[in-house]
Amino acid sequence: MLQPADRPPLVPYAVQPGEGRGRRLYDEPTSLTRSPWQRDRDRVVHSSGFRRLQYKTQVFINHEGDFFRTRLTHSLEVAQVARSMARYLQLDEDLTEAVALAHDLGHTPFGHAGEDALAAQMQPWGGFDHNAQALRQVMLLERRYMAFDGLNLTWETLEGLAKHNGPVRRPSLRLAEMDALFPLDLGTYASAEAQVAALADDIAYHGHDLDDGVKAGLLSLDDLQDVPLVGGALAEARALAVDMPASDPRTLRRIRHEMVRRVIHALVSDVLRCTRQRLADLAPRSVEDIRAASAPVVAFSESMHEANKGIRKFLFARLYRHWKVNRMTHKARHVTGELFTILTESPTLLPADWQRAIPQGDEAGLHRTVADYVASMTDRYAMQEHRRLTDLSVAG
Repeated sequence: MLQPADRPPLVPYAVQPGEGRGRRLYDEPTSLTRSPWQRDRDRVVHSSGFRRLQYKTQVFINHEGDFFRTRLTHSLEVAQVARSMARYLQLDEDLTEAVALAHDLGHTPFGHAGEDALAAQMQPWGGFDHNAQALRQVMLLERRYMAFDGLNLTWETLEGLAKHNGPVRRPSLRLAEMDALFPLDLGTYASAEAQVAALADDIAYHGHDLDDGVKAGLLSLDDLQDVPLVGGALAEARALAVDMPASDPRTLRRIRHEMVRRVIHALVSDVLRCTRQRLADLAPRSVEDIRAASAPVVAFSESMHEANKGIRKFLFARLYRHWKVNRMTHKARHVTGELFTILTESPTLLPADWQRAIPQGDEAGLHRTVADYVASMTDRYAMQEHRRLTDLSVAG
């Protein structure tokens, strides 16, 4: 297998290209030009689920503006941060990127509002969560290949999706179903590559939600002065702009971008320092040592962990629970819940191919199929489908 000459050699505890646990359904021939995780990454990028992320909510509903983040742009930002950290730590960049790009494939339309609505509707039928749904998407729901359903991803990539938040001691019914299809050692930590992808998700969230909140006018720069870490980054950015016109919108825009850049830099730098120390303390000799550890090896320092909690608390109170965002999330939950109710009560309203996917005489299977259908929708399609099903003036 050919390897780019400019990449640093992998450390012994990275996932090694020749030592993976294989693919679930079909043992494919080795590629001469791509590692197994390059192929996983490429399959994710070419999947229908990945394309749909372009029109799925991050914080702001898709039609609210062209310049706000979507699930797609979020995933790309996570992948960029994750790949940079993986290179510094001499981990497998392609596996890290594959996990980062795929981690949000299970998200519903309208972000967490849509997920909350589906979780409530599916509670009697095994529940719903986007991590398990991401696994369903890549293991079962994609229909692209002649030989198998799903994307036939490697064990290591699926492990990263299943253990996105660490070991799973009490898996949900849906996650347990996926684990039964391809056991993923849910009780252990994931590889260092997957841990990097998970921390990159947190870092990207903080950076772009601050950026989008100010851009939307729901937060002001002055609101951020006392937020841990962010306030210091803002002060540094303002000091650089001391000779620029203070009230000029272009100056404020540059200050905002500089602040966000400094926040992301500080978070990444802290993770890398802390991870280096944890690796030195653990002295792992293989990826199995990483999985068997009693704590994650990729982590923030205690002080940065506290700062992160402060940022998250601020964003929840001032952005995610802003009254304008509350109005949109209220409507989003209503639309998602009503779609689910209508389609489970009248499954003949589903498109023909989705009707064929319902197991005969299986009430739980009916609800699972409708949940898959609703979860697959983009914001725009969900709104259109809701109108088609509820508004007599709209053609079906």
